[in-house]
Amino acid sequence: MFVDRAKIYVKGGDGGNGVVSFHRDKFVARGGPDGGDGGRGGDVELVVGQGRHTLHDFRYQQHLRADRGEHGQGGNKHGRNGKGLSVLVPPGTQVREAETDQLLADMTTEGQSFVAARGGRGGRGNARFSTPADKAPRHAEKGAPGAERWLWLELKLIADVGLIGFPNAGKSTFLSRVSAARPKVADYPFTTLTPNLGVVEAEGIEPFVIADIPGLIEGAHKGLGLGHEFLRHVERTRLLLHLLDAASIDGRDPLQDFHQINEELRLYNPRLAKLPQVVVANKIDLPQAADALERLRKELGEDNVLPISAATGQGVGKVLFRVAGLLRELPAADLQDASDLAILPELPTATKEAIAIERCGDVFIVRGVRLERLVAMTDFTNDDAVKRFQRLFRRFGHEKELLAAGVSNGDTVRIREVEFIFRRDED
Repeated sequence: MFVDRAKIYVKGGDGGNGVVSFHRDKFVARGGPDGGDGGRGGDVELVVGQGRHTLHDFRYQQHLRADRGEHGQGGNKHGRNGKGLSVLVPPGTQVREAETDQLLADMTTEGQSFVAARGGRGGRGNARFSTPADKAPRHAEKGAPGAERWLWLELKLIADVGLIGFPNAGKSTFLSRVSAARPKVADYPFTTLTPNLGVVEAEGIEPFVIADIPGLIEGAHKGLGLGHEFLRHVERTRLLLHLLDAASIDGRDPLQDFHQINEELRLYNPRLAKLPQVVVANKIDLPQAADALERLRKELGEDNVLPISAATGQGVGKVLFRVAGLLRELPAADLQDASDLAILPELPTATKEAIAIERCGDVFIVRGVRLERLVAMTDFTNDDAVKRFQRLFRRFGHEKELLAAGVSNGDTVRIREVEFIFRRDED
């Protein structure tokens, strides 16, 4: 089954916890702190693999999680880093943030990779908090949570030539004749419901890849007839091969079809309407095609319309030579490099970070990337860890921000899943 759109959830591994430990030895009366750090969580990475052609696997594997880091140990032993998760995607996959629809990566070449969710760093053991003023710290950090989010994967086929036209124009028959592809062929509309790729290899021409885009209809640019699902596959092509039913089997006017398809392309993406086109009048083996062929040549130019019969093979070779010649003159496809796109940002390290404060009933909800990470890495069952959190909270200026937002003594404040009662010591 061809699947060209899938929604996935990615979660980087959580960092391992740091540990509280003190050196104990038979001949050492008071050993110092020796708690090791936790290991870093693994990343979730998407990698382009040539063996993949659809996003079908993600229908059954929607949640992707990397391993968490191991916890630290005494004796300054650091936990092992979590194992990353590498997931193969087909060439032409675009990665978008599900919530904002922001394009994060455009993955086009084999081996290209994109870190979809970074693992959290490991928590520091108590040995890392030793100072001249506190030589025996009794607190450590918990591991930072790994990044998590929902993503849309969209596949845009990478082909040199896009084969377009209304349903029943003969595109599938043409593709099966010029390549090894074997799409379903039948005499009813929308026989082809998924794009098909074929490699054209003929004596005297450079091989090229052609994509049979399922039949477009009026209103395709608005999504009618699965228009958006099909039109996205035309965007990467360098040239369009426009197939028309010159015999008007379905009672349609091929000249009107030509203008209608081009209008749909223009409305969907103006760049598509500017792509070079090879116009092909199909089914000329039928007697009723002669009149339409004459009208097409009169309006579009004698040399701009190539007559063929995909069923018998008449004229197909001339079309292939025309296409191959144009491809030699056209520049390579302008595929956007993922390095130019957004990547998952590192967590902020500056001492000042804006926080958002929202009142929900009697509870003040506080949001901020670094503050939420601090909460996640604090062991609130440890009194020393709580005192450190309070010191940092004040140092970052968050207490003053809460007061400015109207928080007073006795109010409930929530950060992530942690709630506490606000108390301000009087100066």
